[in-house]
Amino acid sequence: MPFSRIYEQIILKKQQRQRLFAVLLDPDNLTTAACEQLIELSHTYSIDYFLVGGSLITTQNQAPLISLLKQQSQIPVILFPSSSLHIDLQADGILLLSLISGRNPDFLIGQHVIAAPLLKASKLQILPTGYILVDSGQPTTASYMSGSMPLPRDKPNIAASTALAGELLGLHLMFLDAGSGAKNPVPAALIQAVQQAVEVPLIVGGGLNTAQKVVAALEAGADMIVIGNEIEKNPDFISTVAVAVNQFNSATLSNSY
Repeated sequence: MPFSRIYEQIILKKQQRQRLFAVLLDPDNLTTAACEQLIELSHTYSIDYFLVGGSLITTQNQAPLISLLKQQSQIPVILFPSSSLHIDLQADGILLLSLISGRNPDFLIGQHVIAAPLLKASKLQILPTGYILVDSGQPTTASYMSGSMPLPRDKPNIAASTALAGELLGLHLMFLDAGSGAKNPVPAALIQAVQQAVEVPLIVGGGLNTAQKVVAALEAGADMIVIGNEIEKNPDFISTVAVAVNQFNSATLSNSY
C-alpha cells in the first residue's frame, strides 16, 4: 500500500523533530455552534489535524460535523472510528486502528475485514495504526466498549514490546491512549520507552488537560498529541496547547543550529 500524503507529512515532521497537534471531536458531544467556534479558533491557532470519532457514537451527528469541517476549514479531517459503521467517505483519511494492547479479535482484525472492501474502493488515506490503551486510574469508555484491559501504567517494557510487535507487523503509527476524560495521562516514562523501541511516529492522547502535561508528553517523545475532552469543556484550551507545541518546536529548531 503506497504511503498517503498525510502519513508522508507526519513522517517529514518527525524527521524535522517537529511535533503535531490534533483535536479530537466526538460527534455526540458537539453542537454546530461549538464546532464553528473550534473552527474559528483553528484560524488563529495552529492545529494540524481534526480527528473525528469516539468509542461510543449514539447520534447521527458525525456526517454533518465532517461536512461542516470540510466546508469551513482546510485542516485535514481524519476518522477515529470505533467500528466499521463509522466510516465516512467525506473525510480525508482514517486511522485504521488495531487494538494491539487487547486480545479482542473484533478490534484486532474483525472490524477491519468488514471495512476493507469499502476502504479499498474509497479515496480515504489509510493510516494503519497500533492502538494501545494505557491504564489511566479509572475505567474509560474505550476499555469498556472494547472489552479489553489497558496496559499497566507502571510497566513501560510491556508497552514498548507491544508497540515493537505492532511495528514489526507493519503498522505505520502507534497511538498510546489513556482514554477520553482520563484521570491520569500516559506516563512520560512509558511514552519514552515506546519512543525508543519503535521508529514509526508516536501519537499520545488522553488526560492531557494542562499545559504541563502537554509539555511532558512532548518532551517524552510524542510526535503528535491529541486533545479532546478538555477542549470540549474549554475551547480556549486550544490556544494553550498550540502555544505549548509552537514553543517546543521553536526551541527544537533553535537547538538544531
